[in-house]
Amino acid sequence: CERSPEQAIATNVVGIQNLISAVRINSIEKMIFASSDKAVNPTNVMGTSKLMGERLMTAANSNSRSNDSIFVSTRFGNVLGSNGSFVPIFNKQIIDGGPITITHKEMTRFIMSIQEAVSLLIESSLIAKGGEIFVTKMPVLKIVDLAEAMCNLIIKNDKNKIGISFIGTKPGEKLYEELMSEEERRRSIEVEKYFIILPAFRGFYKDIDYSYENIISKELDKVYNSSIEEKLSVPEIERILNKYDILNKSNYSENKRYWPGETNEN
Repeated sequence: CERSPEQAIATNVVGIQNLISAVRINSIEKMIFASSDKAVNPTNVMGTSKLMGERLMTAANSNSRSNDSIFVSTRFGNVLGSNGSFVPIFNKQIIDGGPITITHKEMTRFIMSIQEAVSLLIESSLIAKGGEIFVTKMPVLKIVDLAEAMCNLIIKNDKNKIGISFIGTKPGEKLYEELMSEEERRRSIEVEKYFIILPAFRGFYKDIDYSYENIISKELDKVYNSSIEEKLSVPEIERILNKYDILNKSNYSENKRYWPGETNEN
């Protein structure tokens, strides 16, 4: 996305609007957009395009003249074990004898399993009223702690043989992520598993009752920044990796990261 922003626009903006139009034409009951925590105060093209996708979804719901279709977004953190993410890359690097490449020693991220990501999509579709953004409550880890936990599980007593190389952040990459902006915080609701960000515009053609079961709070006191939230310990990360069998499902052929601007030979 960063090197080819026109493709990001074609996919995450124009593509979303095309889907919205298709949903309306065919009277589809619900459309769920999988967004990212990178959409919050974005510093890169991918996050910016995801934010625009969220705005299109909310606008589609508020501008609809019928009650046939519901449009809602879900905001993911980093999905552990997904293709091309840090877990499969670290896994291959450890197996190959290292080093593990980490962009920055202070890098932190919100994380979720593939199972939790799927649950977010399904559960949010069941309780959605229209136009909301659903954000799962996610734990936070430091990437260096994830690397240590993976070494402990993969090579055990030989973990000290694996080095770490700090290679610098990617263009547009943040050291931390946020679950919502300050402006969004003021219109968010907390329930048991999620934060629900209500639309800034509540609808020109619809009068929607945004009421939910098991509301914990209608006034959030912080935006949830991964740099200041409590971090998982290394043993806690190990338990998560084992619980969801993430390492055994993280096969990946490459042991290095793709950097925008690299030549094809690299």
